Amino acid sequence: MSTVELTKENFDQVVTDNDFILIDFWASWCGPCRQFAPVYEGAAERHPDLVFAKVDTEAQQELAAAFEIRSIPTLMIVRDNVAVFAQPGALPEAALEDVIGQARALDMDEVRKSIDEAQSGSAGAETASEA
Repeated sequence: MSTVELTKENFDQVVTDNDFILIDFWASWCGPCRQFAPVYEGAAERHPDLVFAKVDTEAQQELAAAFEIRSIPTLMIVRDNVAVFAQPGALPEAALEDVIGQARALDMDEVRKSIDEAQSGSAGAETASEA
């Protein structure tokens, strides 16, 4: 499967309709982005069951700003509408495969439970420290 070009118009729909998406934030002038592109495309071919998407940070500045992208390339993985991985820098093929494997292995029920606990725990911690 080829990569999907994400824009502010289609981003929400693509993320909502797919339970596992890799997103490459890139720009055409970025040397490391150009080096990472064939690695990313190769992974897309090896994992046809996953959605590989790209965000051109020059054309989609609002989207890049919404995700606070400060360095490119940045790889993000979204599972079940939860960002489970985000890291700037061009990954070598082996590292990308490792990250994909780790993201596949996540128990999303546990991830959501951890998020809920962290959100309720931080509110409780503020109350406890005031006492």
